[in-house]
Amino acid sequence: MLAYVFVLFAIAVRMPFAQHPWGFTPVAAALLYFGARGARRQLWVPFALFAASDVVLTRFVYGYQFTWDHYVTWLWYAAILWLGTNLRENTSLRETKDWLRVGGAALASSISFFVLSNFAVWACWPTYPKSAAGLMTCYAAAIPFFRRGLEGDLVFTAVMFGLPALAAALVRSGRAHRVTAV
Repeated sequence: MLAYVFVLFAIAVRMPFAQHPWGFTPVAAALLYFGARGARRQLWVPFALFAASDVVLTRFVYGYQFTWDHYVTWLWYAAILWLGTNLRENTSLRETKDWLRVGGAALASSISFFVLSNFAVWACWPTYPKSAAGLMTCYAAAIPFFRRGLEGDLVFTAVMFGLPALAAALVRSGRAHRVTAV
């Protein structure tokens, strides 16, 4: 259930009424969490919700044309959900290595989105010359967005994976305290 709540939260944060500075959003974290904790047979749900929100935002909120670069983003959604499924096994977050795996997945999400989405912008739109220099200019222009995206991915991933781990630790601690008190 919590995986669905995180996906809906991430979609709501993307909407224009929710102010988020320069891409500091929980999208990657919600996809990773759903992949790790959501039902496998339901992986299509966050994918469909994010894709539908892209269509609504692009066409109806911002009034842009729908172009093939959206498919690159959708491919990234699927890849991050898959990456999250690799966090299912042995990720209790009780050990440092578990946190490193989750943090590594968040970092991989940020880097892959930066590389793929900016390549798609360069290839799809006439903003930059279709040359190596144009591609590098596109990447350079996106660096401030990458920083905020990376920060958002790391913070929201830590929160989304950390809250349930903290709750479980508190429950374990409470049980242990009751047993020793008896």
